[in-house]
Amino acid sequence: MEARLERAARYRQVLFLCVILGLSWAVTESLQYFVEEETERGTFVANLAKDLGLGVGELSDRGSRIVFDQNTGFLLLNSLTGDLLLNENLDREELCGPIEPCVVPFQLLLEKPFQIIRAELQVRDINDHSPVFLDREILLKISESTTPGATFLLERAQDSDTGTNSLTNYTISRNAYFHINVHDGAQGDIFPELVLDQMLDREEMPELSLTLTALDGGSPPRSGTTLVRILVGDINDNAPEFVQSFYKAKIPENSPVGSLVIAVSARDLDTGSNAEMVYAFFYATERILKMFQINSTSGNLYLKADLDYEVIQTYTLTIQAKDGGGLSGKCTVVVEVTDINDNPPEILMSSLNSPIAENTPETVVAVFRIRDRDSGNNGKMVCSIQDDIPFLLKPSVENFYTLVTEKPLDREWITEYNITITVTDLGTPRLKTQHTITVLVSDVNDNAPTFTQSSYTLSVPENNSPALHIGSVSATDSDSGTNAQLTYSLLPPPHDPLPGLASLVSINADTGQLFALRALDYEALRAFEFRVRATDRGASPLSGQARVRVRVLDANDNAPFVLHPLQNASAPCTELLPRAAQPGYLLTKVVAVDADAGQNAWLSFQLLQASEPGLFSVWAHSGEVRTARPPGERDAPRQRLLVLVRDNGQPPLSASVTLHVLLVDGFSQPHLPGPEAAAERAQADPLTGPLVVALASVSSLFLCWLLLFVALRLCGRSGRAALPGCPAPEGPFPGQLLDVSGAGTLAHSYQYEVCLTGGTGTSDFKFLKPIVPNLLPQSTGRNVEENSALQSSLGF
Repeated sequence: MEARLERAARYRQVLFLCVILGLSWAVTESLQYFVEEETERGTFVANLAKDLGLGVGELSDRGSRIVFDQNTGFLLLNSLTGDLLLNENLDREELCGPIEPCVVPFQLLLEKPFQIIRAELQVRDINDHSPVFLDREILLKISESTTPGATFLLERAQDSDTGTNSLTNYTISRNAYFHINVHDGAQGDIFPELVLDQMLDREEMPELSLTLTALDGGSPPRSGTTLVRILVGDINDNAPEFVQSFYKAKIPENSPVGSLVIAVSARDLDTGSNAEMVYAFFYATERILKMFQINSTSGNLYLKADLDYEVIQTYTLTIQAKDGGGLSGKCTVVVEVTDINDNPPEILMSSLNSPIAENTPETVVAVFRIRDRDSGNNGKMVCSIQDDIPFLLKPSVENFYTLVTEKPLDREWITEYNITITVTDLGTPRLKTQHTITVLVSDVNDNAPTFTQSSYTLSVPENNSPALHIGSVSATDSDSGTNAQLTYSLLPPPHDPLPGLASLVSINADTGQLFALRALDYEALRAFEFRVRATDRGASPLSGQARVRVRVLDANDNAPFVLHPLQNASAPCTELLPRAAQPGYLLTKVVAVDADAGQNAWLSFQLLQASEPGLFSVWAHSGEVRTARPPGERDAPRQRLLVLVRDNGQPPLSASVTLHVLLVDGFSQPHLPGPEAAAERAQADPLTGPLVVALASVSSLFLCWLLLFVALRLCGRSGRAALPGCPAPEGPFPGQLLDVSGAGTLAHSYQYEVCLTGGTGTSDFKFLKPIVPNLLPQSTGRNVEENSALQSSLGF
């Protein structure tokens, strides 16, 4: 049992180790693809979706793209099918030169979610270049004393191809003196060596020309030829020898043209012309010939062009010293280019998302990669952004960075951000690169409209024309676009809904202008309130409200109305004046009201006509009719007065009242009949009729005043309780208590209960004496409220 448990535990450990190794391989292993150079554009390379185990269309959904280090587009990815296609013809020699294998790294960038997959494209060589000799003719001077077996190094051919397509063999034309040996070089190349098979005889053959052929290993093979011209010379038995067979030099990449790289030196034991040496390059490529030059006499090596560490770091040169006799010696010079901080960092943008919606959580704004072509500390970089913005930089693999929001953005606070990405290397001196991106913040409907005032007060004159513009309301919205476009509408008051609001006012939904739909009547509606609402046009509309109060301004459209004396054609009121009355005697008081307000309700009284013009006077402000002088014996017993009541409006309106005055010797004197009883005088007793009428009138008047006085006293205690004896109002004539100050008609404050009987066919007013008389006349300004209340009571 214990053995089983032990074996099971070991099995789980082995399985866990295999899983860990598999995951590690899945993370670190990169995708490899192969393609031959000169392959046609559009050739299928691979299916990335299948290689990554992704479904059809998943690459498109995840925002895939191919990124090369050199910002080139060698490959084209179809994100819908996952096919990786060749985007252009590739030349391996142009891409990698002599480097083998030729690998072009690239990355597959997936944004949703963010993932980078490393891959590489290996470009395979084809045999598209023939071997080429730099010199069309190779000149050799060989002494006739040279023993068989001597070797002579020949210039090798150059082949841009690599691998099996590179140089594989050399041959020389048939001859009896030489053959070719092929040797491997230190750098994996081959070079030809001419071997002497038998001694030369300058007298027999002073010159020999041979054809050297270079063959590559392609299928079919390619070849190149050069002419080897051999001059048989006199004996020179000492070849030059360099002091060192190997030289090594280091030079900074920013060295100026003409700088001394290194000096080489050789010795020759011969004398004379056989000891005179000439220094030259042996087997020099075009790149070396463009970069360096050597002094043929001194052996000093100079810089001919600008170096670039990022292009080539090491140069290997072979320098030959040849004496006058044709003998030569060789040495190898290795020049190492040292890096300096001459390349600023680079910022390669992969994606940029703008605009960014406000109020959203952490969002990827940009994905970019940084690089520095320098090496060592010169190639190490630090990436940063400014501190006063709500964004963060998050490093990823392969020097990739993501720029994300640190917190939700608010467009109403800042509408756009200018983000400066700064990359600084660690070289000396430090170099930096800055790249600024602009990120716009798009609007979200998160602000409700706000009115410029919480409440508005508007004024409109009564009797206005329909559709009159009475004012405007205005609201603002901090959002933008459609989220800031407002629509205005009317709302009734929340606690006291106004019936028929839609028939009174309307609002322009776009501008907020208010219009009165019909003519308003100050006496019917002095003011009204409602609310207006402004709603934006966002996806989730928001709204704000404000209160609007409309005041109706009074116009002088109501003439004064006389309350006393009541003008009744069937029973005219006759005032009694004792003949013993003194000047200033109060005969009666004309009481009138005006339904208007303000100065439109200020009333003035004027005596227009009188039977005896000098007997009576009317006080202009109180309406009191008093005697101007004592009545005389010659004054007619019956007097008729016409009093004009006029308001103070523009233009003024007026009303008139007729007073009948009966002069008596005392209140016990029988009442004289009025002019209406002239037809009955002949039939009635001349004294009995007037006396009965006078007594009945005085008694009735006194009784009415008394009843009204008691009723008003009771109303003063019970608020708005109905007066006894006054019927409940019917129809449009409500009964109300009227407080009529002495401003317009009375010298003291009076209260009247106006009862309009709707069933009798006649509308009679009943009024009483003042409840609490004031000692002094009141201000005429109070007439505004009194007349308004009276107008409401009368139904005007």
